[in-house]
Amino acid sequence: MEIALAHPEHKTILNVGYDHYRLADGADLYVTAFGRPLLRHLLPQNWYEREWFRSSREKLQGTSTVYRVRTKPVDGSSRDLVVKWCRVGEEVPMDTYTLNKFIEAEFNSPYEEFSLLMEMRSRARPGSIRTHKPLAIYVPAKRLELWQTGRSPTKMEQKKAKFRDVELDIYRQYILIYEWIKGHSSTEPEALAAARASGYDDEQEFMKKMLHRSIADMWQAGFRVLDVKPEHVIVRPTREGRLLKGRRAEPAYALVDFELLARTPEHEEAVKRARRQTYLVRQRDRFATAKKTPAPFPEHLHPASIFGVDYVHGNCESTQGKLWVVGRDPNLFDYFQPERWRRTPRVSLSDSAQVYHTKTKDEIELVWKVAHVGDVVDVKETSRELAEHGYNSPFEEFSYAMQLDAAGVPTTYPRAIYMPGHLSTLPPEILDQRRYESHRDLRMPNGVPILQPERNYIVIWGYWNGLDEVLATEDRVRPHCYGINADQARAKKLITRKEYAVLMDKMAKLLASAGFESTYPRGTHFLLTMEPNNGLVYDADGTAAVRLCNFEFLRRLS
Repeated sequence: MEIALAHPEHKTILNVGYDHYRLADGADLYVTAFGRPLLRHLLPQNWYEREWFRSSREKLQGTSTVYRVRTKPVDGSSRDLVVKWCRVGEEVPMDTYTLNKFIEAEFNSPYEEFSLLMEMRSRARPGSIRTHKPLAIYVPAKRLELWQTGRSPTKMEQKKAKFRDVELDIYRQYILIYEWIKGHSSTEPEALAAARASGYDDEQEFMKKMLHRSIADMWQAGFRVLDVKPEHVIVRPTREGRLLKGRRAEPAYALVDFELLARTPEHEEAVKRARRQTYLVRQRDRFATAKKTPAPFPEHLHPASIFGVDYVHGNCESTQGKLWVVGRDPNLFDYFQPERWRRTPRVSLSDSAQVYHTKTKDEIELVWKVAHVGDVVDVKETSRELAEHGYNSPFEEFSYAMQLDAAGVPTTYPRAIYMPGHLSTLPPEILDQRRYESHRDLRMPNGVPILQPERNYIVIWGYWNGLDEVLATEDRVRPHCYGINADQARAKKLITRKEYAVLMDKMAKLLASAGFESTYPRGTHFLLTMEPNNGLVYDADGTAAVRLCNFEFLRRLS
């Protein structure tokens, strides 16, 4: 069966470049740089045609579905390939000890597997780790029934949520195509015979030595295979029947099977630190991105502008929610996916509201708060002015924060607005409808209003520990400052009652200078900055520096 070949689309997925071919029958072929010279051999009609594949394949060792297959002749030559069905989303069949040791072990997606393998190859000492080369990922067009795939919907959603730009379809198969490496597994008779001829009298000791050497080499590169086995180590007998030697006069070997390849904890931490540094730089430049080098928006993300604030908007696949990330840089979006921060350890910052400080999986400190928009104001507990105005929407809060910052009023940084996928437990009819009515013409790309009475909203702010401009360049150079609200400062006797009153007045005057006022002024609504040595930061006028951190009570001066 001939399949027409269209011009490829160039994609980068998890830092690996692919030529993406959409085949005429609806299948997809992702070809790496290693696979480009072999493109015609990799086309499915040259190895996956039913009768050819059935007669030309050889089942290889292992619990997965993996074959060696010889391609049809192309320009007079054939190639030996290893084709392996990806088990992403399936249960990992480990022994009890290994499963307990790596309780969170999950099969890599095809794109993860290629990405981690490429990273390991690039980090390994020259000549220490050889592997078969990743050539392509073939995704047949046929969609299976869920029971036929053996996959867990939950596991697949977790995978998709972890890496938003990974294209995964729970109903389609993913076949990884590797080059064939000449040689034999260290457990096969041919390898053991060559080992004996090379002076290894104990077969078990030989297999153990090769396995431990491969583990050490991978660890040095920052990687490990969670179900590492002697079968994964390939050695090559020479024509003389001995083992082929490498640079260090030791038996040369190559590694195969990377569906459970993972970074070591130490390397993972280093990657997190690098990811955090990338975040800090991108956060500093979040509004400059489009002016300097326009960042292309992937299909699942959209630019948006609401009340003068630029956002990157998209879906949260793991929760069916929506997310708006402040700025013009789509690369910041994944940092605020709910699975990066929603379940990380948190500290409550308020006795009267759901406000929490957390450190995300990327080591980024955030403050998230369940918005009060739509709540009916209790005049007895708050103020008449607040009841008249109502709670601001998250989008108003962010707009006011940006306007105040532009006017020179210090504020905490607005980061993202998250709308969970589940419905609110409160009946919409009991809510204050004013904000929903004033926002009804503000719509998402699908035409649905951005503010919905049947939904909750979580507002995400940067945890105040320094200016974005400073953190981007000096994050690990010096200790961070931190914030403490005025009520806490007075309780800790860092300021006197008189100084507290002066600071309340100072905050009110700063707001007024920018055309705003608070309908419910409180000392918990602004921060004082503490130096790493626990001393307060003061302004030139001798009073403590203040920074607004609550925006749901603000209104413009008439």
